[in-house]
Amino acid sequence: MITRARRTRDAALAQDAERAQAESAAWLPVRERHLARLESVRQAAEAVAGLAGKGETEALQVAWLLVSLESAHAWIPDAPEPPASVDREDSELRDEAFRLDLAMITAREAVADRLVYHLINEAQPAEPEMCEELECPEDCSGRHDSSHIDCGPDAVFEDLARHGITVKQPEPEPLSSLLGTLLGPAEAEEERSPIPDIEEQFPVVLAHFGIDANDTDVLLSAAAVGLVADAWREGPLELIHAADGGPSDGEIFAQSVDLYRRARAALAAARDDRPEALRAFVAVASNVDLPWAGGSRFTLRAVSGSVTEFVQHVDARVRSTTEVMREQGWRAALLRRAASAAFKAPAHFGMPGWPGAAASAMERLAELDRSGAPEALSDLAAVEAALLEAPDRLGADALDWMSRQALFG
Repeated sequence: MITRARRTRDAALAQDAERAQAESAAWLPVRERHLARLESVRQAAEAVAGLAGKGETEALQVAWLLVSLESAHAWIPDAPEPPASVDREDSELRDEAFRLDLAMITAREAVADRLVYHLINEAQPAEPEMCEELECPEDCSGRHDSSHIDCGPDAVFEDLARHGITVKQPEPEPLSSLLGTLLGPAEAEEERSPIPDIEEQFPVVLAHFGIDANDTDVLLSAAAVGLVADAWREGPLELIHAADGGPSDGEIFAQSVDLYRRARAALAAARDDRPEALRAFVAVASNVDLPWAGGSRFTLRAVSGSVTEFVQHVDARVRSTTEVMREQGWRAALLRRAASAAFKAPAHFGMPGWPGAAASAMERLAELDRSGAPEALSDLAAVEAALLEAPDRLGADALDWMSRQALFG
């Protein structure tokens, strides 16, 4: 009886093993086919997002691409159920499905962004008023995208109110407690309290650096450079720059030029409106998902670490400017940031010293072998015009090449 029981047990175990082996052999092809479907649709979603973001594909074609992508996504069957003999916790299936979901979200956002601005552009009159607000160049085609249009952080609440929908606006956040650790005790204390005698002392300092504090236009430009330098360029951005996957020198250059224009517009608006107009600058400078200027695809979300500190740093520095503006006035705030620019960025774009720096860069560029340089640097006259008017127009790659050649000092 014992022998028969053992034989019966051994036979059952053998049968179970054979069944498990057969089930596993049948399951693996099913599993691989499902993973292949997920991967194919994910790659298609990434391709659609790329075509929508580049802007070279016509808007109607982009819309049809999303329709066909959604169809392919809808036709993916439900995840197959593994047999009882196979481990049901399949992390690869779960992870691939999650990656597909993220790719679909990215594609939908890219297409929606493209179509929104396409619709806006198509609805514009022959001489769009938007160009006046954006201070477009004379040869502007009247076509704009998300890199040109910035309504600020609060406009959506006012727009919804016109449609009868009231949404309570968030209260302004208090000055970040992290500011003390970022800037050090002395500078943190300076950020919390107004500097005395700004009107008396700072014009003298600025005059020493060739900045006429009585010229409002010059002062505004210098203050915008200083705001970018203080709030965006220094501090945590250095860690992000040095991180794996961080932005290149050219990408930082292009983005700083774009942010200078935004800072100048925000500071100008703060004069007639209110200090809160500077939040429009913060909204762009600390946006972790917005691709940088100069044709760059870099976003802050692409790097790990230091991003939270960076966002808090930008917020704290701009908030200190708004506090000075409230307590001592618009001009005092401009004088303070212009002084920062004079010390930290005397020859940056937007400063009186920039034309000289650009001329020096052009002299060096003309002497270099540009056979391996980006095509944007082939026409020296066009390069010089771009440097003087809008360096980011050259593109991040061209600016990076010029930076590697140490053309800017």
